[in-house]
Amino acid sequence: MSYQYYIADVFTNQVFNGAQVAVFPDANGLSEPAMAQVAREMSLSETVFLFKQDALENTWRMRAFSPYAEIDHTGHPVIAAAYVLGSNGTLDLSSENAALVFEQNTSTVKVKVGSVNGKPHLIQYTRQVSPIIDLYAPTDQETANILSLSEDEIDNEKFNVRLVSCGFPYLVVPVLKYESVRKARFNFPLWSQSSAPQTAAQEILLVSPETPYADSDFAVRLLGPNIGIHQDPPVGSTMASFASYLCSFDFMRHATHSYAIERGDENVRRSVLNLELDHKGEDTLTIRVAGEAVMVADGNMFVPE
Repeated sequence: MSYQYYIADVFTNQVFNGAQVAVFPDANGLSEPAMAQVAREMSLSETVFLFKQDALENTWRMRAFSPYAEIDHTGHPVIAAAYVLGSNGTLDLSSENAALVFEQNTSTVKVKVGSVNGKPHLIQYTRQVSPIIDLYAPTDQETANILSLSEDEIDNEKFNVRLVSCGFPYLVVPVLKYESVRKARFNFPLWSQSSAPQTAAQEILLVSPETPYADSDFAVRLLGPNIGIHQDPPVGSTMASFASYLCSFDFMRHATHSYAIERGDENVRRSVLNLELDHKGEDTLTIRVAGEAVMVADGNMFVPE
């Protein structure tokens, strides 16, 4: 059977930037093993399969896969899927803001699609999370060694290293300089020998409040034992943990805060994510993540029944 798909570059307004995501807007008939095979064939960081829920208006069941496994917590696929539904005419964009819902494996995500002249523009999704913050972390020296950095590059003046989980645990590591984000290299032997694995962290989110770009407030990058040394993977799924990390510091006022977060650079598919968080000092945190997308390809894939 033939299935139509689209490929969008997400969290960017320029082709060949941002994160590539494949979207199958009508995946009815595809089994879970077939979806996994298709994702491996696409060989992108994320491939999304949508199933329209007929009983509910503007509601789709969403399944997302990497080439290796299904992904429960997704960010980029939400933006990509909403953009595709708006671009191919499935979603009515006669008004400036259209609402839709994606039912993921572990949560329901509400999405707003802003449009200009009937075309999707800025897309925003909302999540409510209950973060877990753990102050136990490797020493700055251990952390620096794991990242192939020097200890004085770790920021322990305004921030410090903390473990944050909103379903997936990240070791959030602040550094003083943007250059440290770009030059860091993950050292697997030193990771294995350190106390980091004992924290349950599976990946490191490297963060710097310094960035050379006027359109961003923070530069971030993911590193870890399952991430290639030259890879700079998408960070949309980390935004809830990053927002929770910021709110764990006493200097953060109880208010709504907005930040622009960048990933990559002009040579590595740069992305810009708009993060808004409602810090009320409560156990739950509401965040909103917004971004643009552009279409780069479409086609059909034959999947044997």
